[in-house]
Amino acid sequence: MLSTRAHTRLCSPKQAAQLSRVLTPLLSTSTSTLGQPVGLRLAFIPAVSQSHNQSHGSKRTFSTTPATRMRDFFPAKETENIRETPPAWPHHGYTEAEMLAVVPAHRKPATWGDYFAWKFMRFCRWGMDFCTGMRSEQKVDKSNPTTAVHSIKPLTESQWMIRFLFLESIAGVPGMVAGMLRHLHSLRRLKRDNGWIETLLEESYNERMHLLTFMKMCEPGWFMKLMILGAQGVYFNGMVLSYLISPKITHRFVGYLEEEAVHTYTMAIKQIDEGHLPKWSSPDFVVPDIAVKYWHMPEGKRTMRDLIMYIRADEACHRGVNHTLSNLDQKEDPNPFVSDYKGDRAPPRPALKGEGFERAEVL
Repeated sequence: MLSTRAHTRLCSPKQAAQLSRVLTPLLSTSTSTLGQPVGLRLAFIPAVSQSHNQSHGSKRTFSTTPATRMRDFFPAKETENIRETPPAWPHHGYTEAEMLAVVPAHRKPATWGDYFAWKFMRFCRWGMDFCTGMRSEQKVDKSNPTTAVHSIKPLTESQWMIRFLFLESIAGVPGMVAGMLRHLHSLRRLKRDNGWIETLLEESYNERMHLLTFMKMCEPGWFMKLMILGAQGVYFNGMVLSYLISPKITHRFVGYLEEEAVHTYTMAIKQIDEGHLPKWSSPDFVVPDIAVKYWHMPEGKRTMRDLIMYIRADEACHRGVNHTLSNLDQKEDPNPFVSDYKGDRAPPRPALKGEGFERAEVL
């Protein structure tokens, strides 16, 4: 479990002395990604016993919360008459073969709109790498940034978790923006939306479930929260403006964003397989209950690697869906992924079609 909560309350002299002992070494050694002292650190603690938790404490980057003060970041809400609240959109699930078949892919830009979306996505990726402190030796081949998975130096569990949190806090925005604007557009035009709204809102919900799962392992502190707040403010307003101007280019941009997500999780799986992330390979590591219930993870398939496999498959679906939606008529074409086809034909499966389906293939 990663903790990133900063303790900011006024405290007693005894508590102040205890906090001082924690902060003193941090202020002298820790630095931010910009090279300035920030007094933040990051600890990995598996979801097991307290004694085991203490044995895994290590230097942290995004928190001043001592490991002994860990708490459930968002406990389940139970009232006198309500036992629990299940997901509004139950997950449809994947077979192991489907998850193993997911690979990084890239749709080459074909129009000036595609090219703009791709280049802007590369700029955003550079910004995330810079803000999260990713070093040059930890990056992949620049000539194939979304398909190459080899790097000179692997990331640590802490670095991966920071990237996961930041990525998922951003990835949940486009679907909500697109669904909201299409909903309002449908009301104004007094016409049906032909299935787009539900898919887009479900995509946003799914991305938020990814974030909630990681937050069960990592509690963001003030520095991370400020980064997310600023990024979300800029990103949300930018997405609204972009979708009003050109939904087609916006869906292409989101498709490229999901390419990056699939690539990120593929690299994490590769580094787990190669033994570079021992804390996530530990038999004592337990994935959060929220993940087990949402993805219906079977017994014996509840490792961190299994969790990332499910999340990567989700991102692959979003990749294929958004590239496909970008190829359709934004005002008239139905959503092929929720449509009933004539004859015995089944709806297209987007997870394994990284470049998306062309309009002629689905309509």
